[in-house]
Amino acid sequence: MTTPITRRTLVKSAAVLAALAPAPIIARSARLPRVGRYGGVPENGVWAFKGIRYARAARFARAVAEPWEGAPLTAASFGPICPQRTSGDERQSEDCLFLNVWTPDAKPGARRAVMVYFHGGAYTTGSVTDPLTHGAHLAADGDVVVVTVNHRLNALGYAWLKPFGAQFADSGNLGQLDLVLALQWVRDHIAAFGGDPARVMVFGQSGGGAKIATLMAMPAAKGLFHSAATMSGQQVQASGPAHAWVRTQAFMSALKLAPGDVETLRTMPVERLVEGLGATDPVMGGGVYFGPVLDMTNLPRHPFWPDAAPQSLRIPMILGNVREETRAFLDPRGPKVQGLDWDNLAARILPEVKIDLDPVWVVEQYRAHEPSWTPEQVYYAATTDGRSWPGQVIEADARAAAGAEATWVYQLDRRSPVDPLRGAAHTDDIPYVFGTQAAPGSFSGTDAHAQALGTTMMQAFTGLAKTGRPGLPEWSRYRLPDRATMVFGDAPRVVNDPRRWQRELWATAPYVQPGS
Repeated sequence: MTTPITRRTLVKSAAVLAALAPAPIIARSARLPRVGRYGGVPENGVWAFKGIRYARAARFARAVAEPWEGAPLTAASFGPICPQRTSGDERQSEDCLFLNVWTPDAKPGARRAVMVYFHGGAYTTGSVTDPLTHGAHLAADGDVVVVTVNHRLNALGYAWLKPFGAQFADSGNLGQLDLVLALQWVRDHIAAFGGDPARVMVFGQSGGGAKIATLMAMPAAKGLFHSAATMSGQQVQASGPAHAWVRTQAFMSALKLAPGDVETLRTMPVERLVEGLGATDPVMGGGVYFGPVLDMTNLPRHPFWPDAAPQSLRIPMILGNVREETRAFLDPRGPKVQGLDWDNLAARILPEVKIDLDPVWVVEQYRAHEPSWTPEQVYYAATTDGRSWPGQVIEADARAAAGAEATWVYQLDRRSPVDPLRGAAHTDDIPYVFGTQAAPGSFSGTDAHAQALGTTMMQAFTGLAKTGRPGLPEWSRYRLPDRATMVFGDAPRVVNDPRRWQRELWATAPYVQPGS
């Protein structure tokens, strides 16, 4: 079943949303606004407050909230990002607990819905300084207050050190607890920036979505957000403490530390600590993984196993993925795809999937169902279906099975007009939601179709923030067995269970959450 979305539908949807919120107030005053001790600066017709400190933390210790009062500051530039293995030239520092606010009207009483964004990077890299996630366009065009958050990553935020003593009891989830502090800051202070603390939506892409899924099972986060959206980011299970400890030991070995030398780990220069992140993961292979740990206190259960965390069921939620996620990881021009043919296809698929199925049988199934597909098409479909998509299906099905009525699922199908070999790949939904199609790093293009899809997706997400349901009335809720899914392309439409045979194929084997 498909339900097309027409131009008339979009106009009607826009009118509905306009009635639900005050018209945007574009800042035009010659005087720069001041909120508390922070002075804002104009950006794209709204006010930007960048580099607001929300907390401080010693290494491997739980962060402490920053006092609201203090010496006046002009919040005109981003704070430093968490130290990480990256070739970029961004300023890095362990002192990285800063957030940014974009608002159409920095006045108490405006009470606009608030959208808080957590960045991707698999808990290990990334930041919200990426131009794709600057919030000015979303704040202006969506008439919302946008907040983006940096926090501790990799070993600094998620190394499991509790076996070294009670003083490290919160390790393994420090990065998540940073996000809790940021959300508490939003609860306590966002009204002064024109936001409504009773309408806070969290959204995040890739690792940012996984962070949100994890927060939905953390008691400390309960009540701090009222809707959520995950974009290609799931966390069915957290790391078990045994696996987390093996990873910590591998990390320390890469740093040439004795197994019990936590003091050197705690005091060594951060540059050296970052070097250890190149260690091989003893559980999953590849680079060492640091992510949330099932510590039974801060995180007392897995987020979506064996079912959806009960505290999350009343939270309206969008879950989405991109049609060919792995085109962003497995370079179509790279060696893993060069020379690909039917003879070597199964062998090349095997190391790229997270579900244990016979790859020869998998290829046979794809060829039987899609006889016109090329080896490359099967390669990207199978690696996406067996690696990046199953977690989203598990989470959406778990919510539906538990009776969480306010669930909506999407699939981004629009192929990049900028790079024909990219297709529709991981991260490609970000610029449509943020309105940053023209920003560096975007593959959306800026043509009429890109602008129209951006308007549609922004309307859907801001609608969830404002009203608790997407701003597209025709987007059906996700229920079993229909599995209604919004397919975002040049002509968005609702389709029931759009990749049914692929979903059923990969469901024949148990899913192993990366990092568990």
